[in-house]
Amino acid sequence: MADWLAETGIKTVAMESTGVYWIPVFEILEARGFEVLLVNARDVKNVPGRKTDVNDAQWLQQLHQHGLRRGSFRPHDGVVRLRAYLRHRERMLDYASAHIQHMQKALMQMNVQLHHVVSDITGVTGMRIIRAIVSGTQAPERLAEFRDVRCAASEETLREALTGNYRPEHVFALRQALELYDFHQAKIAECDTEIEAVLHTLNEARATPEQPLPTVRHAKGRNEPDFDARPALYTLLGGDLTQIHGFGPYTVLRLVAECGDDMRKWPTAKHFTSWLCLAPRNKISGGRLLSSKTRRSSNRAAALLRIAAVNVGKTQTALGAFYRRLAARTGKAKAVTATARKLAILFYKALRFGMTYVDSGASYYEERYRQRVIQNLHRRARDLGFTLVADPAANGRVS
Repeated sequence: MADWLAETGIKTVAMESTGVYWIPVFEILEARGFEVLLVNARDVKNVPGRKTDVNDAQWLQQLHQHGLRRGSFRPHDGVVRLRAYLRHRERMLDYASAHIQHMQKALMQMNVQLHHVVSDITGVTGMRIIRAIVSGTQAPERLAEFRDVRCAASEETLREALTGNYRPEHVFALRQALELYDFHQAKIAECDTEIEAVLHTLNEARATPEQPLPTVRHAKGRNEPDFDARPALYTLLGGDLTQIHGFGPYTVLRLVAECGDDMRKWPTAKHFTSWLCLAPRNKISGGRLLSSKTRRSSNRAAALLRIAAVNVGKTQTALGAFYRRLAARTGKAKAVTATARKLAILFYKALRFGMTYVDSGASYYEERYRQRVIQNLHRRARDLGFTLVADPAANGRVS
């Protein structure tokens, strides 16, 4: 097909995204030098009359011929490789989490209440005990000796929780679940090796910033890559985005994989938030606003920003104060979306213009919000013919 298109003098191709079937065609045509546009099927109106694949293709060709179709965003090849590895790693994490549930089910069938005394059965204490059970140790007092010194539960509590009915069939199910969990952990480690290699390839032609890497702000969380991604991201992006509250190294890595490292694809931050479906979608008819709800989307970057927004809401920062104020007024769902939009703008400006993030603090945000409320009250009072006077005995409140 690529040879035939080249022989006929075709320079540009438009195609719809159909599952994963478009990927090899897109990659082959792009490698051959064609300008390939991956258009959204939702934006292509149905062909009048009987609908067939041939009619759809002809209608798409006519729209593309007149420049009425625009291609979906797709980063350059290096970021596409990084995205593929990270998405595959997430799939491996999902498989491993399923086997954690299988281990917990087997323990429950044995009446072993391990999950009630340890915060995570895949932690140090939990894995030591599970491996000991699989190896044949079933005495509660011996199993309790595998307790890590950092475990909050005492040995006596562990002994009571580990007194169970260790039937062979349940131990067998626990053994197989543990083996499958270890297998997927090994595959995740292989993904980490490939991800580190891709980051090294992306940074080959980039110079390390002169400014030293800032101190780490976020503690390393669970399920993050084994290697330290911050130096590679610092070189790739020209700045440390992990200084933004809610953005850990793994979150920044996944955002870069989904959005790319070049924000010039979007002219402004508003275009970027609209692509993420975090901006209001105004439906206007007859000059009247019918709805301003955000569009439903499966954008992975938007999901990451929403998770970061929830985490930011627990911090004593300006973004955290904004989240809590909005959640109390309009509900948590809208507060998450609005905070995720603010984080998206910070991400865009940091990559596009090299903006340095400086948090002003929750108290500064609350004071600015208070001043805005007072100014609005003064304006409304003037419109109604009144004057507000501050009450010195009320700590600055107006009366």
